Amino acid sequence: MAHKKGQGSSRNGRDSNAQRLGVKVYGGQAVRAGGIIVRQRGTRYHPGRNVGRGKDDTLFAMTAGRVRFQDRGRMGRFVSIVPVE
Repeated sequence: MAHKKGQGSSRNGRDSNAQRLGVKVYGGQAVRAGGIIVRQRGTRYHPGRNVGRGKDDTLFAMTAGRVRFQDRGRMGRFVSIVPVE
């Protein structure tokens, strides 16, 4: 019998925190100015009208309104805000 415990267990046990990525506000839902719409790595979704892009590619609303997703084929998927009158 071994007198020492195996080294495997002490080398394991590290894991990174989840990044909470994804769509936060879906099409047709209302959003306030500054509200986060999509948290992403890279530009899976591109900013459209009234939508800004942060340095980590997060898309956020620049005005209050309803979220609209558009698939523009080769150009990609765009997110825009339709202002509420």
